[in-house]
Amino acid sequence: MSEHRRKPPQPQGGGRAAARRGQSGSSSGRRAAPRGATGSPSDSYGSDSYGSGGEERPYGGRAEARRAAQRSTGGRRRAAEPSRGGRRAAPGGARGGAAAFPAEKRLIDYPRAGKYGWQRWLPSWKLVSGLCIGFFGSLVAVAGIGYAMVGVPTEENAAALSQNNVYYWADGTQMVAAGSGQNRQNVTFARIPKEMRDAVISAENKTFYQDSGVDPMGIARALANMARGGDTQGGSTITQQFVKNTYLSQEQTVSRKFKEMFISIKVGTKLSKDKILQGYLNTSYYGRGAYGIQAAAQTYFGKDAEKLNASECAFLTALLKGPTYYDPAGNASLDPAASAKKNLKRSKERWGWILQQMHNDDKLSDAKYQEAISKYPMPQERKASKGMSGQIGYLADTAKKYVLNNSDITEKQFDQGGYQIRTTFEKSKVEALTKAVKKIEDEKLDPEKRELDKHVQFGAASVKPKDGAIVALYGGAGYENGHFNNNADTSGVPVGSTWKPFVLAAAMEHGTYRSDGVGVSPLSKYNGNDDLKVRKPDGSYYLRKDNSIFRQQNETDYPWGYISLRKAMEQSVNTPFVQLGVDVGMARVREVAKRSGILDQSMVQELNPSFALGTSTPSAIRMADAYATFAASGKQAAPYSVTSVKFNGQEVQGFEKPRITQAMPENVANNVTNVLENVIQNGTGKNALSLGRTAAGKTGTTDENKSAWFVGYTKQLSTSVAMFREDPKSAKLLSMNGTAGEESIHGGDVPTLVWTEYMKAALKGKPDLGFPEAEKIGVIQNAVGAPSPTPTPSPTPSETVTESPSPTPSESSSPSPSPSDTCGFFGCEDDGGTDNGGTDNGGTDGGVSTPPTPTETNVDGGNSRGNGNGGLFGGPEG
Repeated sequence: MSEHRRKPPQPQGGGRAAARRGQSGSSSGRRAAPRGATGSPSDSYGSDSYGSGGEERPYGGRAEARRAAQRSTGGRRRAAEPSRGGRRAAPGGARGGAAAFPAEKRLIDYPRAGKYGWQRWLPSWKLVSGLCIGFFGSLVAVAGIGYAMVGVPTEENAAALSQNNVYYWADGTQMVAAGSGQNRQNVTFARIPKEMRDAVISAENKTFYQDSGVDPMGIARALANMARGGDTQGGSTITQQFVKNTYLSQEQTVSRKFKEMFISIKVGTKLSKDKILQGYLNTSYYGRGAYGIQAAAQTYFGKDAEKLNASECAFLTALLKGPTYYDPAGNASLDPAASAKKNLKRSKERWGWILQQMHNDDKLSDAKYQEAISKYPMPQERKASKGMSGQIGYLADTAKKYVLNNSDITEKQFDQGGYQIRTTFEKSKVEALTKAVKKIEDEKLDPEKRELDKHVQFGAASVKPKDGAIVALYGGAGYENGHFNNNADTSGVPVGSTWKPFVLAAAMEHGTYRSDGVGVSPLSKYNGNDDLKVRKPDGSYYLRKDNSIFRQQNETDYPWGYISLRKAMEQSVNTPFVQLGVDVGMARVREVAKRSGILDQSMVQELNPSFALGTSTPSAIRMADAYATFAASGKQAAPYSVTSVKFNGQEVQGFEKPRITQAMPENVANNVTNVLENVIQNGTGKNALSLGRTAAGKTGTTDENKSAWFVGYTKQLSTSVAMFREDPKSAKLLSMNGTAGEESIHGGDVPTLVWTEYMKAALKGKPDLGFPEAEKIGVIQNAVGAPSPTPTPSPTPSETVTESPSPTPSESSSPSPSPSDTCGFFGCEDDGGTDNGGTDNGGTDGGVSTPPTPTETNVDGGNSRGNGNGGLFGGPEG
């Protein structure tokens, strides 16, 4: 076969299908595209391979046909371009390609056909405008449907009708039904002062009389804040606030916000602006349980609403921003940021700003503005509400704060009522604690005859070990007597030497820098002498600000010499525990106290030597709970006062018992208990011996006797009692030297007597369970400078009770014997152990000496009580 008759090669990518399409095209009367029209490299074979008379080859395949079709639809310019083979594409070929693959029409031309590169992804103006019209049309349709479907409720919701909150004792019997049900009275528009109406409009919604009732931008801001988890306030007009107060719940959800918007629009078309403003002022919450302008006027100023002046109206308008933070009386027990001092500052600023806005809006003339701004209208003090007399007010206050701190319920919602709260309080124990305080108070204090017996206060709390339930508390003289501060649940009163057990526990658990992490035995000896230079781990001494050497002092200069930590705790000698705290590390002492139940907020931040002596200010509840950790062999349960909450009969979640944790090793806690038993048996707590059962505890007194404590426990109950004097105007602590006709008051005196009286009644008929046996713990690691003892086996803690007991504490010190007469192997342990002669004394038991870097709080304990770390059980935490 000749070369010229050889079968030509198959086209690349063509195949039989392409050939058939070529034949079909030719049979239809159209010529196939000449070579070169496709731009394929195979076209270049042309005349060189086959000559002018050779057979024309069809397209190479589907891909080339598609490219040809695209070129044909891409415009005349592309069709006219020369092919890669040097020839121009035939017009007929271009048309043939287009006819073979016609362009499809799409509803949405995206990506755009006939465009290349970035232009394919650039939407046309038709597409953009169409989408915008569709989007806004959908919004209008949704809004229309929402407006049509949401109607204005015909009745006020249950939240707008204030109800009582009912509190129950631990046994389920009713304690009190309290709330704002009696504290609401609507007034007509005419009886609302013009100044009040103007103040609210100037401060909250300047366009009230012009707007449609909603603020779209405000709603957008509120929704954005809600999405970020922030506050949604500030996104509502007066109309919206009225709708929320009257018809809707207080929940912060997107659906509630949209419902509020639609109802507000309808309300704006059905009610006049005056009616809306009247409704808003009659349903708003002003704090102190007052709903509506009339109740607020009576609560804060003791007058009817129509008699309010411009200055008082501005004050009440400021409360609408949040009474918790704008009531000058303060609410530090709920939030430290809501102290009386801070609230007064906020209130004055807001009050002045509102008056300025009224002046700017021409609502007040120059003369009236000057008159109104000249004097801040200080409101009257709180008053006891119905049923809140005696200790009931403090019990309900404690339970309320626990509910708010352990749920999403707001104070406003709670005060609107409808809640049933079952508490942990036992009526018999509450009454027993109140009787104990009153009995000792009547026996020891006579404010009519002695000036120094005036302004004396008590605070006390009783907690179940290994559970955390608060079964009783004493908060003060009662709301009916003008005492609204809950002394059981506020901080600001330094705890004194009752802090020393945490120092000892830290030493037993962690050891000192000299014991290589091995725990320290309570038989370790430290220098108990007065005027001690406190040594740092590097051998240098702590200095004062003037670079003089800091010296820790006891209450007396009795020469104790080197005594065991057990003896130092028994007689409440300061200097050993200051040096021990430094050797252990104050950070570890702080951590042990925290794990035991003391809140961070109530501990002083500066960890100087005096930290070991109780310059911190936990509440009575927290101190009772922390000592309960010792009673429960190291098991800690956070204090709680509520076991269940129901709202209109439905259970509210979040009130399970706190989880029990192991705060410290069992043997550490048991050894602390063993040492504290000895405080009652032989030391400063001897007044508790009359309890007649196994007990442990510690006395505490602060500088200048400004406060005195006793915290003690049995296995069933842990109770703390605090006593202090307070200036009623400044809330500063006052010295109790001379109170009760005594030269000085110590923790072993009145507080211990109250504790003992209460515990007798609370434990009556209960068995004496004793305490677990304490096993030998740690190594004897004496302080630097201690004489080396003759090597002998270390006795167990239970054996140490055979140490020579101190004489019964008395108010006058015994003559100091010479050290040679009294100091033996365990140090000076026979004499000088009276309640003001080196026992419940110095540092915090009788005088916190000035620390190296003194502060107002840890020098004299004179910080304003409740203005710093008040809160739930001594802090804001739940």
